[in-house]
Amino acid sequence: MEWFYIILFFVAFLYASVGHGGASGYLALMVLYGIAPQEMKSTALILNLFVSLTSFIQYYRGHFFKRNLFLTVAAASIPFAFIGGAITLDDNLYKRVLGMLLLFPIIRFFFFRSPGEDELKPYNIFGAVAIGAVVGLLSGMIGIGGGIILSPLLILLKWTDQKQTAAISAAFIFVNSLSGLGGMLTRGITFSAEMWLYIVVAFGGGLLGAYLGSKKLNQEALKHVLATVLLVAAYKLLFTTA
Repeated sequence: MEWFYIILFFVAFLYASVGHGGASGYLALMVLYGIAPQEMKSTALILNLFVSLTSFIQYYRGHFFKRNLFLTVAAASIPFAFIGGAITLDDNLYKRVLGMLLLFPIIRFFFFRSPGEDELKPYNIFGAVAIGAVVGLLSGMIGIGGGIILSPLLILLKWTDQKQTAAISAAFIFVNSLSGLGGMLTRGITFSAEMWLYIVVAFGGGLLGAYLGSKKLNQEALKHVLATVLLVAAYKLLFTTA
């Protein structure tokens, strides 16, 4: 089990370094270690709160946060994340959907480059609302903050560059995680018995990753490492789970 904590620290570090809370990575890790599905969503969302807030603070201090775009997508996502949090999926379907969602950051990190400042476009308010609603619903259902889906879309649409995307995603993940937990409260929440230890380990990894990712580390190298890790997890979830 000690490898679980080492990998957890590493996953939190990598996700926070690119502005994510890491719930999809935590969920994949918990699946691989046989943690009960009813504990996974709530535990991952709690970890998300700590890591995404840490990441957001670092990127916000760097003046990368686009407040109006965040408020638009978040206004639509928060109520839908609450609804999604109250929905329970069959265990096998849950793992398949999680595996599919992991493909979003894999494609983004391997194939999408950050648009240059001269390539950025103004966001479309109706498109931003629609994206927020869909991502919010999926976030609540699976127990993620939604950053792994939102980020590729922001980059693809050229609404934000790499670090602006990281700042918005971190804040988006935090509010959706809170809303998803609220929806889960309506059906009862079960946490892992080792949750506080998970928090300490993930928070430590997230703190270090957010600091170095926003200031010092090569973002392209980090993205490729994280994408490789997620590719292995996605394969196991989609093709090797019962």
